Amino acid sequence: MNTAFIGLDYIIDIADVSGKIPSAANEVIRRQVIEKANHALKIAHDKNWLKILVKVGFSPSYVEQPKNSQLFGLAHKYNAINLRERGTDFHPNLEVNLSDIIIEKPRVSGFYCTKLEAILRANKIDRLIIAGVSSTWAVQSTVRDAHDRDYEVFVCEPACAASTEDEHYVDMKILQEISKIINLDDMAGM
Repeated sequence: MNTAFIGLDYIIDIADVSGKIPSAANEVIRRQVIEKANHALKIAHDKNWLKILVKVGFSPSYVEQPKNSQLFGLAHKYNAINLRERGTDFHPNLEVNLSDIIIEKPRVSGFYCTKLEAILRANKIDRLIIAGVSSTWAVQSTVRDAHDRDYEVFVCEPACAASTEDEHYVDMKILQEISKIINLDDMAGM
């Protein structure tokens, strides 16, 4: 199987307490999500899998921003998830490598209006391991899209977080219907 690890929205505005929309940041800290994402990236590197980091963001003019969105509609008022600002930099503790593929997305899913699928198809990828913040939004959306595109999908649960522990576990329970929920040892054994 040709495999890719996809890490979603490990950015300051979302995954760090100093961010502008850090609803899951405390859970990221409590669950040690960045450390576990680094471990997942190392496993992927050691196995010579594609490593893809996807981050949400808008241009400084916010021309791509859906103003009627409950999730993104006020981002411009707070200068949040602006691709020219520090908030869309990866979390300072995330170990990003020059060989990692970086993708910017204008919505929740890693697939929507991005080059993700073209990269996966060009590299004949058929198995995805997905993780990120938040479990409820980016992870669920990307997993659902991947499932509907006929990829074999795994979720690396320890490298995910939502706003609360309960919300995260509900997300994993839902996602187990369309993906396999795995831990880092499972990933290392693949």
